[in-house]
Amino acid sequence: MTANVESATKAPLLAWAALPVTLFVALSIALASVPLPWSIHWSWVPSAEVDLAFHVDGLAAQMLLLIFGVGSLVFIYAAGYLAGTPEAGRVPVLLSLFMLAMVGAVTADNLLLLFVFWEMTSVLSFLLVGFSHNQEASRKSAQQALLVTGGGGLFLLAGLLLLGDLAGTLSLRELIATAPRLLDEPLLPLALGLVFIGAFTKSAQFPFHFWLPNAMTAPTPVSAYLHSATMVKLGIYLLARLDPAFGELLFWDIVLIAVGSITALWGALHTLRERDLKLILAWSTVSSLGTLTMLVGLPGPTAPLAVAAFLFSHALYKATLFFVVGNLDHGAGTRSIDQLSGMRRYMPWTAVAAALAAMSMSGLPLSVGFVAKDVMAGAKAEADLVALAGYAAVIVAAVSVAVAAMAAVHVFWGRDTCPPDADPHEAPWTMLLPPLALATLGLLFGIMPGTIDPLLAEAARAMAPALGGLSVESAYDGGPVIGALALALLFGGLIYAFWDRLHAAMERMSWIDAFGPAAWYQLKLQALGQLAAWHTRRLQHGLLDRYLFGLLAAILFAALLALSSSAANWAWPAAHGISVPLLAVGAITVAGALSALWARDRFVLLLASGLVGYGCAGLFLFAGAPDLALTQFVVETVFVVVAAAVLPGIRGAPALRYALPVRQRIDPAKLMVAIAFGAMMALLLLLAAGQPFDPALSDFFGARSVAAANGHNVVNVIIVDFRGFDTLGEIAVLAFALLAAAPLFKLARQQKRDAP
Repeated sequence: MTANVESATKAPLLAWAALPVTLFVALSIALASVPLPWSIHWSWVPSAEVDLAFHVDGLAAQMLLLIFGVGSLVFIYAAGYLAGTPEAGRVPVLLSLFMLAMVGAVTADNLLLLFVFWEMTSVLSFLLVGFSHNQEASRKSAQQALLVTGGGGLFLLAGLLLLGDLAGTLSLRELIATAPRLLDEPLLPLALGLVFIGAFTKSAQFPFHFWLPNAMTAPTPVSAYLHSATMVKLGIYLLARLDPAFGELLFWDIVLIAVGSITALWGALHTLRERDLKLILAWSTVSSLGTLTMLVGLPGPTAPLAVAAFLFSHALYKATLFFVVGNLDHGAGTRSIDQLSGMRRYMPWTAVAAALAAMSMSGLPLSVGFVAKDVMAGAKAEADLVALAGYAAVIVAAVSVAVAAMAAVHVFWGRDTCPPDADPHEAPWTMLLPPLALATLGLLFGIMPGTIDPLLAEAARAMAPALGGLSVESAYDGGPVIGALALALLFGGLIYAFWDRLHAAMERMSWIDAFGPAAWYQLKLQALGQLAAWHTRRLQHGLLDRYLFGLLAAILFAALLALSSSAANWAWPAAHGISVPLLAVGAITVAGALSALWARDRFVLLLASGLVGYGCAGLFLFAGAPDLALTQFVVETVFVVVAAAVLPGIRGAPALRYALPVRQRIDPAKLMVAIAFGAMMALLLLLAAGQPFDPALSDFFGARSVAAANGHNVVNVIIVDFRGFDTLGEIAVLAFALLAAAPLFKLARQQKRDAP
């Protein structure tokens, strides 16, 4: 029965793979037949310089191939992994939307458009990480990922807007072209710092790295796609995209090399603290992302090629290893390295994929990882790395070898420790094809690196237009990498041999958890909750009079501050503009307001407030706005009639009687604020009346009332056509007010029926 259910759910999930497969094939054909770059441009909001502008060069093409290529295999893998899982149909839908958001982010040529797609990836990542929303750990991990990456996106927006303002354009290509004249701008470090925060949060750089390992609560297909091959590379992509513009700045290089080296070292050390294989891979991904950031910051002609090569090779072998972990979880029921050993007897094909991926991760010859590490070695030699970055690179490489050995040797080739009652088994073909395909590609590209030369060379030239004819084969020099590889294998073997002892030693370093960035995040989250509680107690107390007092006081303070700064330009209205009818209706309005203050009877208070409304309608009438006056008359009449009919029918409505004399009930602070607010409003009206009348707006609406809206009543045309959305909003407010009053009417009818 279970097999039938899984088969029934697998087919619809597998059908979703047609989308990325089709896009991958179409992109491959286009790259083979149409030379880069490609550009598409549509004017969207010209006044705000927001255009639907997309540009595809070598770097964007490499990212697109990873998005569609790895995405195709992820969709196939998800069909087998999620078969029979409740609500599994949501995953391919969200993955498809995420894929399109990634496409938009890596091809957008407008800074605001880039930000929109950037934040879309954060929102969709939140939904995917929180797939198992019935589990608290998944909900918290999704929340953390959204707060960190989404919050970083706001910093990115500020940085992009500041860069756009400095460059005078929101086009990414134009920004890069005009960057040389921005290098002396005093605000440039601030703008780049904001961009750094956005990129570092997205690509899990120290101190924002902790969200990535926690996001491993997501299903394995999501982890393989978002957290190893695509989304976490988006920050690296942005830094690489901007490197041609600001790579000559010492500030740029120092920040990227320092942050990248610290992240790489921090992530490598944290791998030794884990026993869950998926978390081990997650921390090694953090380390690899740090290495990529450091490579972007390296000077020298080979560094862009190293970024392109490592970006490509890392996606191939890390996605493969995540697939392997998913197969182990599916076939053996655990991801703990303490319970996984000798699994080749039960999962031979998964063992083959793990071995090939481990070769690339370790940088062994005949693998694409060896090609990438060779180019990286050349880039580091050209840059003459500082000692800290050099030592960090050695440790990171050694830990990578140890992690690869743990995933391929310990798990599959160690002693068989499978319990007798367990039933480990190989994964279905949908879960075997993706890792084997990626692992085979890694081997193929390692044996024939020239096959990926066009792709990597174009990506490198997008990062360094002056790169010339440098390619993987031309930069291929086994000398530097052999020495580095021998050192990495030596120390990596030692780390692998003493993994348990190192793990125990790292576990005793509890200060990492107490003072690390993850602890800072928790403290800030707790402080935010405490601040919200304090704010609620002080400001959200449920007392309407205090709400009104605070609102009026805030408006009064802001208005007086603005008025005081422009006191020299005050202009008073001429006295001859005030007529006797205006004074009369003004006196009626004041009389109604004072009566409302002193009235104790509910009905008298209602009539007094209505008198204020009628007085305002009279002011509108004598000021030359009969339509507005008629509307005010109708509204006030309906309000008074309805309120007079409803209020007496509600039993238990509080009588408007004071327990103490009125004089003892007046709050001096509230009285002062009320008088000051009224005086301020009167002052504003007088100053507004004293300003010379500008007929431009009246002439505009008068000239276009008939031509644009076929209406001779200008006021009605403004309300219905020119300000139609405002009117719609007002109607919506009235509709919601009616819905809110519906229980009140129901209560009145119920009390009337219950009355004797």
